[in-house]
Amino acid sequence: MIYTKQEFEKIRKASLFSNLPNIITEQKPLSELKNQEIPDHDKSFVGLKSLSHREFNSTEFWRDIPAFKNVTKDEFLDVKFQNKNTVRNLAKLEEFTKGIVDKSFIEDVRQGIKHAPMNLSISPYLLSLIDWANPYEDPLRIQFIPVQSITKENHPKLMLDSLGEQGDSPVDGLVHRYADKVLFLALDVCPVYCRFCTRSYAVGGDTELVNKMKFNNAPEKWKKAFAYIASRPEIEDVVVSGGDAYMLAPNRLKLIGETLLSIPHIRRIRIATKGPAVMPMKILSDANWSNALIDIVKLGREKGKEVALHTHFNSANEITEITRQAMLHLFKNGVIVRNQSVLIKGVNNTLESMVHLIKKLSYMNVQPYYVYQHDMVEGTEDMRTSVKQTIELEKNVRGITAGFNTPLFVMDAPGGGGKRDVHSCEYYDEVTGISIYRSPSVNEQNIYLYFDPIESLPTLGQKLWEDKTIHDELIKNAIKNSGLSSYTPVLS
Repeated sequence: MIYTKQEFEKIRKASLFSNLPNIITEQKPLSELKNQEIPDHDKSFVGLKSLSHREFNSTEFWRDIPAFKNVTKDEFLDVKFQNKNTVRNLAKLEEFTKGIVDKSFIEDVRQGIKHAPMNLSISPYLLSLIDWANPYEDPLRIQFIPVQSITKENHPKLMLDSLGEQGDSPVDGLVHRYADKVLFLALDVCPVYCRFCTRSYAVGGDTELVNKMKFNNAPEKWKKAFAYIASRPEIEDVVVSGGDAYMLAPNRLKLIGETLLSIPHIRRIRIATKGPAVMPMKILSDANWSNALIDIVKLGREKGKEVALHTHFNSANEITEITRQAMLHLFKNGVIVRNQSVLIKGVNNTLESMVHLIKKLSYMNVQPYYVYQHDMVEGTEDMRTSVKQTIELEKNVRGITAGFNTPLFVMDAPGGGGKRDVHSCEYYDEVTGISIYRSPSVNEQNIYLYFDPIESLPTLGQKLWEDKTIHDELIKNAIKNSGLSSYTPVLS
């Protein structure tokens, strides 16, 4: 809602703006403005709802969970409590939600787990933020707890390692796709497990669907990766991921940082973790880990190199006053934090939810960096959106805030094409949902295909995919129509 100046003057008398005269009086540099008449504005004032991103939940929200009713703030903020009480099986989920969720939901989860590529693992922090009165539509439940009743059949062109990481791996735990950058997979565990994990082929324990390869959290195993990086002078950028760097012991985090910073040609290190979104209190209560990160950042600065933390918030519902305090601690200690979201149906695929997330991140000094088109991951078809929807969302997001706080909407091209602006496809058929991308910096001769979820297609497109005998023909026609028949399609 937009207000006129007169209407706004009435509203602010009973709002947060009523403190403006006091603020001016208390802030000495502004004291001279106390009696200054406010100039006329060319633009109407925005409604107070548009400022809701400045509000952070500071209540003891966890007490709504019967099992946490008597948990004090100090206990809840202790990362040891979070780790000890993380829900890792259905029995624990049922125990913690007894009396606040229907038994039919628990049974739905029981069946959902059987068809999920990731194990159940959810922190008390996240568990307490879920709306258990309406779990099916809750953006946190959608991300972390599978249910069978809304599961959709996988797209027929789905691949387990959809990004083709294993094909670009010179040694175990290292992906070298771009000439000047490597992805160092230091371990295969996380503080919680996301249903949509693109690395479901390796991260977490085995499931009924997937027997997983492993990335070892062991310095001896990392030596080959370090030696490879040191032997390749073109590499300047290292992403430390996994798994999740949150799960590295402080001494191992420092070992990785110090080793990489000692390599002359390494200029940038990105520590990747979803931790701040799912267990922000670790930054506040685990001083050894936080100080290890801060020390690496300081060492990098001394060497004229950048070390940044890259995290992963998908919904403003994940953010509380605990989060804001954790991010403030890092900010005050010179740690750059950037965010990479995944576009997820029911979580952040509306303009309102995405704008709210972007502005809330920006307000607590976390730079919105990327929004990824959802990868084609097994068991997550109900979470994906179409390329058409993403392009439209990007158009509307652009301009809502400063450019450096406006994320790029990107496609991580299936089969190893790397990141492409989602709107930069060479060809897109909205009926069949086939989009085609080129990635000359990765491979000049290849083309990479992404497939929209079939449910998002018009009726004709859905009927075409029902006929398995013409799937290859649909792809061939898309390539022909794109004018890229001389290129090699990467389909597996």
